[in-house]
Amino acid sequence: MKNNLEILEVSEDVIRQYINSKSAFTALEQAKLRATEFRGGMIWKNVKGKDYLVRTSTRGNQTGLGSKSDITQAIYEKFISGKTSAEEFRSGLKNSIIQHERLNRALRVGRTPSIIVEILNAIEKAGIADKFMIIGTNALYAYETSAGVLINERHLATNDFDLLWDNRKKLSLATKENALVKGMLGILKNIDPSFKLRDDQLYTAVNKDGYEVDILRRIGHDNNQEPSRLSSLEDDFWAVKAKNADWLLSAPKFSEIVVATNGKMARMTTVDPRAFVLFKLWMAEQVDRDPLKRTRDSSQAKVVFDLIGSYLPQFNFAELKIFPNKISEWIITDSDGIKKIKIK
Repeated sequence: MKNNLEILEVSEDVIRQYINSKSAFTALEQAKLRATEFRGGMIWKNVKGKDYLVRTSTRGNQTGLGSKSDITQAIYEKFISGKTSAEEFRSGLKNSIIQHERLNRALRVGRTPSIIVEILNAIEKAGIADKFMIIGTNALYAYETSAGVLINERHLATNDFDLLWDNRKKLSLATKENALVKGMLGILKNIDPSFKLRDDQLYTAVNKDGYEVDILRRIGHDNNQEPSRLSSLEDDFWAVKAKNADWLLSAPKFSEIVVATNGKMARMTTVDPRAFVLFKLWMAEQVDRDPLKRTRDSSQAKVVFDLIGSYLPQFNFAELKIFPNKISEWIITDSDGIKKIKIK
């Protein structure tokens, strides 16, 4: 696809740097995962003159592994060696990430707003990233990054961040280090202390710059049994019902490493781009939706459809089965705009 006003290709230098920085980031993800095998510690504890091997947790719990013997000594040495190796490897990768962040910034690799990357990393650090999915306009950053292009900024302009909470899963707002004690709002306040819930919308937090974070949830089959508050804290988020959010939760997930304007990186998990297109088309058809938003929905669907056709051909619309047939048939095949035709 040749460059046009909607989708622009980036330079080879930028793509090369992104590939290298992504490789380092994903390697660090794996290193962090491996490091969880060595959480806590392992000590020898003397009880009545006899040494016992004890595994300690980050919360101070202790588990006895047996008295000192060749077997427990081998367990101890393997754990200490593995923990040391994992920490050294992770430390080296962290230094590599710092260098890549500088290069990302210098080469202008990313343009995802830095606050988005901060929120994504904070949610991941809290251990609840698998309970949320980014939806709406900000998903475009993941799509364009994966395609190695830039989507026209008019499609990206937004001052809010939509998080879809999968309330089918239990949400525990506490890390293994027990560091999170102020709920989801506390996560945002750690990033920017000015964040607070709006009095008229308890599902929305806003900061001093007017940037908003919304928490949405599916309606569910049994409305009375669906949780709507993220935690038991009185000043924490409530989640607003989003019509047909089940379509998004049931669609395949799309995950990509996005880069902020300051060079920092984070993993963004959002909805499959095909589902984005179809959901935006459906939203554009809703007569009770703001006309300006309906126009924006339609244009975003169009640009992502073009993106899939030219840069992400592995996504086949015919294979996406989670939308009603009448919606799955809304697809474009010509250059005049979105047409309602049957997928062949």
